[in-house]
Amino acid sequence: MRRSAAGKVSLLAVAATVLSMGAAAPPKAPPAADPPVKEPVAVGYGGAVASVDADASAAGVEVLRKGGNAVDAAVAVAAALGVTEPYSAGIGGGGYFVYYDAKSRTVRTIDGRETAPRSADAGLFTENGKPIPFEEGQTSGLGVGTPGTPATWKAALDAWGSKRLGTLLEPAERLAREGFTVDPTFRAQTAANEARFRDFPATSALFLPGGQLPVVGSAFKNPDLARTYETLGREGVGALYRGPLARDIVNTVRTPPVRDGATRTVRAGDLTEADLAAYRTESRRPTKVAYRGLDVYGMAPSSSGGTSVGEALNILEGTDLSKASQAQYLHRYIEASRIAFADRGRWVGDPAFESVPTSGLLSQRFADSRACLIRDDAALTSPLAPGDPSDPVPCASGGTAAPTTYEGENTTHLTVADKWGNIVAYTLTIESTGGSGITVPGRGFLLNNELTDFSFAPANPAVHDPNLPGPGKRPRSSISPTIVLDRAGLPVLALGSPGGATIITTVLQTLTGVLDRGLPLVDAIAAPRASQRNQATTELEPALWNSPLRTELEGIGHGFRQNPEIGAATGVQRLPDGRWAAAAETVRRGGGSAMVVRPDAG
Repeated sequence: MRRSAAGKVSLLAVAATVLSMGAAAPPKAPPAADPPVKEPVAVGYGGAVASVDADASAAGVEVLRKGGNAVDAAVAVAAALGVTEPYSAGIGGGGYFVYYDAKSRTVRTIDGRETAPRSADAGLFTENGKPIPFEEGQTSGLGVGTPGTPATWKAALDAWGSKRLGTLLEPAERLAREGFTVDPTFRAQTAANEARFRDFPATSALFLPGGQLPVVGSAFKNPDLARTYETLGREGVGALYRGPLARDIVNTVRTPPVRDGATRTVRAGDLTEADLAAYRTESRRPTKVAYRGLDVYGMAPSSSGGTSVGEALNILEGTDLSKASQAQYLHRYIEASRIAFADRGRWVGDPAFESVPTSGLLSQRFADSRACLIRDDAALTSPLAPGDPSDPVPCASGGTAAPTTYEGENTTHLTVADKWGNIVAYTLTIESTGGSGITVPGRGFLLNNELTDFSFAPANPAVHDPNLPGPGKRPRSSISPTIVLDRAGLPVLALGSPGGATIITTVLQTLTGVLDRGLPLVDAIAAPRASQRNQATTELEPALWNSPLRTELEGIGHGFRQNPEIGAATGVQRLPDGRWAAAAETVRRGGGSAMVVRPDAG
């Protein structure tokens, strides 16, 4: 995400903009050390890492080289991303961890989603019977859920890791203390958050050094986070859920530290020390569907990723996408996505609170009953009504639609494989870009605003909404870490993406790009994207928007709107000769970073 080649040019553009506005040039910032080389694809032996960031990928490779396994390396990468991608992830957030164990040839998952306070109810985001403005949930203590990321690290390491947490945090701790190189993307994200960051003194002091936006090419340091990591490494992740750090989190949520004179409405949350102490990750059986003779595993609810990607693949199973024209392929992919989102909106929520028909949503019988809605000569219209997995009626179009609610788009995904063949696909987040905007004073990390993934009010008053808030409830997610195995249980590929609700479509499009269209993984990741989420129009990236394909699809009734950038995927693929191919974005979010332990057979 950081350190694109465009960074050197962008610095001149930024300087010109500042001078043209008549503003004083910011003070000179200390130069950063040369960062690791950032490449979107790497092939070799000994294990592989793909993330959005070169420093983070390098932290994972360092662990693999020292004998760590994929789980160890994934924790090291995630911790480093908490330093270099603090607006996307960190110990103030949560995520979903999918693990392939090479010895047993099985897939396991950890639900590390944030949870609502035990005092929360369906009216968490309403006032006088009406939903509060979204921005008042977004930038507030009210939107903060109990973080799940540190507990996820512990659960994964306890079950499958081989190294101490303290050892795995060392690369990230060093990065936080010594600094990383600011690139144009980090500066742009800071600029987009500048107004709200300035309203919180601890956030402003950290991310607006000297009161200015961070300078491209300078070293950005976070000594508070280095000390926090040191504490977690010494005392264990329990230090975040009990004791002084837990108290600091709770005090920050319940009394948000807003600057004097700020006019922003910043609502307090009701998180308690008891909420933190009670937090537990959930070990869940992965979702599984058969597709083109392969087994596709994903994340079960509370995420809707596994059920939605799985249902869409089942819908597409009946079409030979390898022989379809590009327009036919996109049409089928768009319609399968539309249908899957219609069904997830009605049926998917936290299974501790909702009766989620996971098996039904993933059944081929249900998919076939929905696939017959798709016509080659006409597009479906949204919002499309859901089907009923318990009573699949072919081509049923009745019922009441539930519109897709908003989800924050800034998250991060990492994918790791080791020399033994173990794989991790791990997506972690603090929700919006910059999360809640609130930094825990003296601790160096932003708090999530993940509870805004709940419906503020029923999406459709006529239909039960499974995603309303509740005490200790996990908000529905679209996070979709995915691992594909052959029928012998050996790995084919693994991938995931950030992007809010577009995660599901990004993963689906990338999977079909590799498995159906025969693209190399890096090319499937780089391909221009479309995203349909049961909305009136489908989002298109510019390369598709400006393509004759748009006109061809509009001719059968599709409507479109532009989105400059959809998702930022990473993945790994096992090649027939035993090498690993790691792949990341070539351009999106400044490009990603793919690395392998040994780039050759030596």
